[in-house]
Amino acid sequence: RLVKMDLILELEDKYFFDWMYSKVSPNYLAQNASDPVRQFISIYLTLTVHGWLLYFSGAGLSWLLFFDKKYLEHPKKLHNQVAREISTTFFSIPVMSVFTSPIFWLEVNGYSKLLDSSPGWQFELSTIFSFLVFTDFCIYWIHRWLHHPLIYPHVHKTHHLWKVPTPWASHAFHPLDGFLQSTPYHIYVFLFPMNKILYLGMFIFVNMWTISIHDGWFLSFDGVINSSAHHAEHHLHFTCNYGQYFTFWDRMFGSHRYPDHESLNPLNAIEKKNDAIRRSQKTDKAG
Repeated sequence: RLVKMDLILELEDKYFFDWMYSKVSPNYLAQNASDPVRQFISIYLTLTVHGWLLYFSGAGLSWLLFFDKKYLEHPKKLHNQVAREISTTFFSIPVMSVFTSPIFWLEVNGYSKLLDSSPGWQFELSTIFSFLVFTDFCIYWIHRWLHHPLIYPHVHKTHHLWKVPTPWASHAFHPLDGFLQSTPYHIYVFLFPMNKILYLGMFIFVNMWTISIHDGWFLSFDGVINSSAHHAEHHLHFTCNYGQYFTFWDRMFGSHRYPDHESLNPLNAIEKKNDAIRRSQKTDKAG
């Protein structure tokens, strides 16, 4: 049967991959867009390049527009932290793409419940709600499991090197960590129907959300949204606020921590550090 390509892959086949394969393998891959090997290579390259593009554009805008550079003076900031966050992400994304490419291949080839058209706006709204609740619940437990003492040092510790994260830390994971926390998005479309355009939109949204909870711009302190303030608590204290979007599951399963004064305003720690330096300088002069 003819394999129906998803929208992005179809466009990239037309404008890039056909040309690329004509140079690399003119007698086979260039003439067989539905070949599984060609599809896997194309999907892998698409995920890697678009992963980089999403990361650098999203984190870059957040860095320029929202992130307060004074946070870089925080006493818990690491030496060369931003460069290390970017480097970790840059090299992790291609490995994560290896893990996720087979799942996307199944989706592209019609094994999921992705829909070509929309049944209506009521369906789309209910899908958005169920997608967020389902994936938030799953990510909560995956994230909490990643903090198990036998797992944490080998997988999730990489992301917790950044006690005071910047937007560039948003995707700075061990590759297995990033893959595991992304699996609920894929599981959803194998269990429930979802419009493929909405699926693409939600993928962009969750990546931007991941950046937003690392940007230090505390828009929400309430008990519903897992904001940047709540996630700052998680990076500082480790054993709380495992949710992705909401605080429901943290509250239900006893891991919720309301942002304390330092997380509500991390600049306080910087002021304390500067005050200590000033007092030390005064003492030295007096001596």
